[in-house]
Amino acid sequence: VQLQASGGGLVQAGGSLRLSCAASGRTYSSTVMAWFRQAPGKEREFVSAINWNGGVTYYADSVKGRLTISRDNAKNTVYLQMNSLKPEDTAVYYCAAGFQMGTVVGGVVDYWGQGTLVTVSS
Repeated sequence: VQLQASGGGLVQAGGSLRLSCAASGRTYSSTVMAWFRQAPGKEREFVSAINWNGGVTYYADSVKGRLTISRDNAKNTVYLQMNSLKPEDTAVYYCAAGFQMGTVVGGVVDYWGQGTLVTVSS
């Protein structure tokens, strides 16, 4: 599975962005898809994950109620809708894929995409 993330940019606090991750590969539709982020000077952290059919989602406590993950298997794309953004959401966001939800949420993934930078100004 190859992953291409896009949609990052500069936004004011309280604003919104939607990240997209286009996937290629025959196993995409059976994978767990996830977003991670890495803020300057910090380690990469889990943000959200979604199972193969979109029926199960997980979120980090810091983003619950503000960020929403979804996927469109017909388009081989996973999305991260980001609302009510805060300066502490500033980070490089990475798309990732794996085959077991438990391990993906724990940060053990099989495929990483390149990052897309999100900057939230105060």
